[in-house]
Amino acid sequence: MRISVIGCGYLGAVHAACMAQLGHDVVGVDVDEKKVALLTAATAPFFEPGLPELLAETAATGRLAFSTDMAAARGATVHFICVGTPQKRGENAADLRFVDAALDALLPHLQPGDVVVGKSTVPVGTAEDLAARIAEVEPAATLVWNPEFLREGFAVQDTLHPDRFVYGLPEGPDGQRARAVLDEVYAIPLAEGIPQVVTDLATAQLVKVAANSFLATKISFINAMAELCEATGADVTELADAIGHDARIGRRFLNAGLGFGGGCLPKDIRAFMARAGELGADQALSFLREVDSINLRRRVRMVDLAREVCGGSIVGRRIAVLGAAFKPNSDDVRDSPALSVAAQMRLQGAHVVVTDPEAMENAERAWPDLRFAESAEAAAAGAELVVLATEWTQYRELEPAHLGTLVAERRILDGRNALDPAAWRAAGWTYRALGRQ
Repeated sequence: MRISVIGCGYLGAVHAACMAQLGHDVVGVDVDEKKVALLTAATAPFFEPGLPELLAETAATGRLAFSTDMAAARGATVHFICVGTPQKRGENAADLRFVDAALDALLPHLQPGDVVVGKSTVPVGTAEDLAARIAEVEPAATLVWNPEFLREGFAVQDTLHPDRFVYGLPEGPDGQRARAVLDEVYAIPLAEGIPQVVTDLATAQLVKVAANSFLATKISFINAMAELCEATGADVTELADAIGHDARIGRRFLNAGLGFGGGCLPKDIRAFMARAGELGADQALSFLREVDSINLRRRVRMVDLAREVCGGSIVGRRIAVLGAAFKPNSDDVRDSPALSVAAQMRLQGAHVVVTDPEAMENAERAWPDLRFAESAEAAAAGAELVVLATEWTQYRELEPAHLGTLVAERRILDGRNALDPAAWRAAGWTYRALGRQ
């Protein structure tokens, strides 16, 4: 099939390359000339494992191209809208400017029978508005909603081998025809037996934000337990292991620490609350306010713990922060707990040095007042405190004895409960972590 992908940021670039990998002829369209130039050269504009190789492979087949001209989308049967929906400045609500702009640019090029597929995370009710606008210009085109469930660091795998497909379809023959088109787009992964959920537009729009809200709640729950563990002398990691054996709960996303960040969970739960308020159902999601509060409170607690370990003050202390990205296998620093902690410690008088394997450029752009080092060893040189803030594999595998020869004081804060306390203490380190004694 001939497919267009509107918006070639994180979601769109991955989706375009994966659709070409599935055998379709794909054109990605974006207004950012620099981004389009990089993608045309088969260069990923951000760090995502497996994407550079996939871009090179699919570009070589001639099935993948990129353009800044929306006219390139004309003639495609399927148009995926993959633009961002960031949080509005000064508000919790989602900013839909990019969604609206993408549709406005696409409308003149729609033809009878085209299927417009929304993948962006939007407030419920957005799809219905977009469908009405499409009907005014091209009544024979159909809008459907097909939410994405990508995990940064696993986006290629999650696109080619997702754990489910969700189709939000309009009623009647148009919806059934659009379903057949999507089934053709995803024919190869569907043949693997991947579950398919076919529902209405409203439900499909709710799926992603509901899933993210549940995950955020689970993470904040175990971090609330960490606060109780610190007050009672209990161990939150052992607590999580114990309750995680319950099949109704499960162990995944029960890792206490600095909490969640990035470009999805924080802004999605806030936009979900804002939309519920607009619908008069704000009480249904009032618990998400506390979920958000618990998550942000972990960052403050980490700085408090740094003061405790340093004898009551971090003024003048040299602190190495290992990690800038909000999670490993990503260069995304949006709402990064690691950088938030680093910035707070700097504001309180510490000499902070940050390092990260992939996110250095983005971190320096976002926080130019922070100091940066190219490696964990360089950051730790002369440090009086080391803070593990992002659980990259290379940080989890650091040798305590070797790192101990570089620092001024053997003190480490494990912000992700990712290290072996016994190994670090055996090497002479003072080890502390959130939710553990």
